[in-house]
Amino acid sequence: MSLILVLNGPNLNRLGLRQPEIYGAETLDQIIGRLHARAEALGLTLDARQSNHEGHLVDWLHEAADRGALAVLLNAGAFTHTSVALRDAILSIPTPVIEVHLSNPAARESFRHRSHISPVARGVIQGFGALSYMLALDAAAALGQEGGQ
Repeated sequence: MSLILVLNGPNLNRLGLRQPEIYGAETLDQIIGRLHARAEALGLTLDARQSNHEGHLVDWLHEAADRGALAVLLNAGAFTHTSVALRDAILSIPTPVIEVHLSNPAARESFRHRSHISPVARGVIQGFGALSYMLALDAAAALGQEGGQ
């Protein structure tokens, strides 16, 4: 089975409690549970993780390449707008990274308009709430069928 890593950054462990008017009422565990079911239906193996620490995300991106993952779904949270380290980690691996956001950062505060991840990601899915993760998983599966194209 092909492996998909789902990496979640800071404060995403607070989903369901944190600003539900922006991020929705679903918890990260609930979203990941639905992703596992969808991944199984697609014949994929899912490994989902969350950390509030930038270095963990960098290490996990490297691990995705070392494990031969088909793709990484990355919701870097606030690190999207600040982390050159995550950008460099993405550039250091051959694994396609799909940037995921629950909200639409372009429709929010101006400091959220710039992503260090978008220019080096294979694609970006944002603004669809928890559905953003499902759409990203479907995109990763399609990349696998196309041989990463």
